Amino acid sequence: MSKQASPRKVGDKEALSVGTQIRGSAQKLNLVAAMIRNKPVGDALNILQFSTKAMAVDVRKVLASAIANAENNHNLDVDALVVAEASVGKGIVMKRFATRGRGKSTRILKPFSRVRIVVREQEEEA
Repeated sequence: MSKQASPRKVGDKEALSVGTQIRGSAQKLNLVAAMIRNKPVGDALNILQFSTKAMAVDVRKVLASAIANAENNHNLDVDALVVAEASVGKGIVMKRFATRGRGKSTRILKPFSRVRIVVREQEEEA
């Protein structure tokens, strides 16, 4: 009596990687994710490597994980991979307080985000 295996969350020619607990706002992370949508993975890695945005480092790690999943777990051709989906969502928000003048305090919000990257094997057009 074992538990049923869960069905795949993506298609047969796709691989998935999710980065949870990425420190930063979802709005800033979405700007970086928009740069790599629908690009070949080689181009996407170069864009993230030379980007000046700080969030590009975390997105690059998640993309590298998706490429490794495609190669090792699903036997897909790395040279034919394309970033099919790069979606961003909100995570938890740490709440901190900072002391201010006249005995007051203000709330500081430290947001976390999630990024979900799906790579798909593209067929060669003749």
